[in-house]
Amino acid sequence: MGERGRSFQVDPNVPRYACQNCRNYLCVVGADSYAEKFFHDFSRSGMQDESFVVVYKSESSADGGGVHFPLPEAGPNGPLQPNNSGFHSTITLLDRAFEIATTQTLVEQPLCIECMRVLFDKLDKEVEDVNRDIKAYEACLKRLEGETREVLGETDFLREKLKIEEEERKLEAAIEEMEKQNEEVNNELKGLELKSSRFKELEERYWHEFNIFQFQLILNQEERDAILAKIEVSQAHLELLKRTNVLKDAFPIGHDGEIGTTNNFRLGRLPKIPVEWDEINAAWGQACLLLHTMCQHFRPKFQYRIKILPMGSYPRIMDNNNNIYELFGPVNSFWSTRYDKAMTLFLTCLKDFAEFANSKDEENNIPLEECFKLPYKIENDKVETCSITQSLNKQENWTKALKYTLNNLKWALYWFVGNTNFQPRSPAASSSHAEVSGVGSLYSRRSTDSKSEFRS
Repeated sequence: MGERGRSFQVDPNVPRYACQNCRNYLCVVGADSYAEKFFHDFSRSGMQDESFVVVYKSESSADGGGVHFPLPEAGPNGPLQPNNSGFHSTITLLDRAFEIATTQTLVEQPLCIECMRVLFDKLDKEVEDVNRDIKAYEACLKRLEGETREVLGETDFLREKLKIEEEERKLEAAIEEMEKQNEEVNNELKGLELKSSRFKELEERYWHEFNIFQFQLILNQEERDAILAKIEVSQAHLELLKRTNVLKDAFPIGHDGEIGTTNNFRLGRLPKIPVEWDEINAAWGQACLLLHTMCQHFRPKFQYRIKILPMGSYPRIMDNNNNIYELFGPVNSFWSTRYDKAMTLFLTCLKDFAEFANSKDEENNIPLEECFKLPYKIENDKVETCSITQSLNKQENWTKALKYTLNNLKWALYWFVGNTNFQPRSPAASSSHAEVSGVGSLYSRRSTDSKSEFRS
C-alpha cells in the first residue's frame, strides 16, 4: 500500500475518480501490479488479500486527477494481458475493481484511505455488537437447555387445551363487550361533542347578547342619570316656585324710613320729604288691588260689604249704599271729606277681612290666642292712636297711620298666602302658614317688633 505525499507520474488520459463519501478527487496508485495479480488470482480462487489498489486524495486539481500505469490488455491466453496497455483497458480494469470492492464491502467505491479507515472502524463496531448478541443468545440457549421440562400427558394436554380455549372464548367475549362499550362510548362522545359545539354557540350568542345588553344598560343608565339630574333641577325649581307667591312678589310691602311703601311706591308725605300725588295714588292703587284680590277669593263666604274698585292709580271705594268715593288726589289738606271717607272705608274693609280670617282660624280649631289678629288695632278712622283722615290732621300723624295700615295689610297677606291655593301646601308652606297666618304666638311675638319697626 502506498503512502500520501508520494509523487507519481500522472497520465492526463485517465479520468478522475471521486471518493463516494467525502467527494474529494482521488489519485489511483498501483494499478499495474494489481492488474497482474488480480487477473492471475481471480482466475484461480477469486480476489486475495494481497491484491491491492491504493487511492489517495488528489493533491492538485491541475494534474488531471489520475495516474498512468501500463495496464494489461485482452489476449489469447486470458481476458487481459498484463503487458498490454491502453486507455480503454485502464478504465475497464478500474471500474471492475471498484465494482468488486463495492460487492464485497456493500459500500459504494471508490473510497479514499481516510474514509476507508472510518468505514473499517464502523464495521469493527458492528462486528463487536453482533458478537455480543451471539454470546447473549448462547447464554439463553444454555439456560433453556439446563431447565427441566415436564411433558404433559394427552389427557392433561387436552384439559389444558380446553381450559386455554375457554379462557380464549371469555377473553374474546370480553373483547367483544369492550368493543361494544367502546362503540357506545364513542357514540356518546360524539353526542357530547355535538352538544359541546351547540353549547359553545349558545355561549358565544349569550356573550354577544350580554355585551349588547350591557351597552344598552349603560346607555339607559346614562339616560336615567340625565333624567334624574333634570328631575332634581326641576324639583329644586318647583320647591322655589312653591316658596314663591304671586301676591307676595306682586305686592311687596315695606317702608322707606318713616313712610310706608307698597311696590316701592311711597304712601304718605312729610314736611321734609315731599311726595308727589302721582306716587301716593299709585301706592293706594296697589294696596286696593291687593285687598280686593284677597276679598274676592273668599266670596261668597266673606261678606264683601265694602266694595273696592281698583282702577290703577285712580282707585275708588263703594259703601253699603253704593256710594262711590275717590281714593286719589290731589286734595285740599284742609277740606278733603270724600278722600277721608274713602280711606276710612278702606280701613273698614281691611278690619272686616281680619275678622273673617280670625273666624276661619277658629273653624280650623286653632287655639284662640293663636288666631289671626292685626298687629295694629283699627277703630273707625284710627289705626292705633293715629287718624287716617287728612283734613285738619298733621302730615306726621297721617303718614304714620298709613304706615300702620300697610303693616296690617302685609299681615293679612301673610295669612292669605298660608290659607289659600295661591301657593300649594308644602312643609315650607305649612311653616309659612304658622309664620304669617297669625296661627300661634308668632303674631304676638312679631306684633311688638312690627309696631316698633313701623313707628320708627
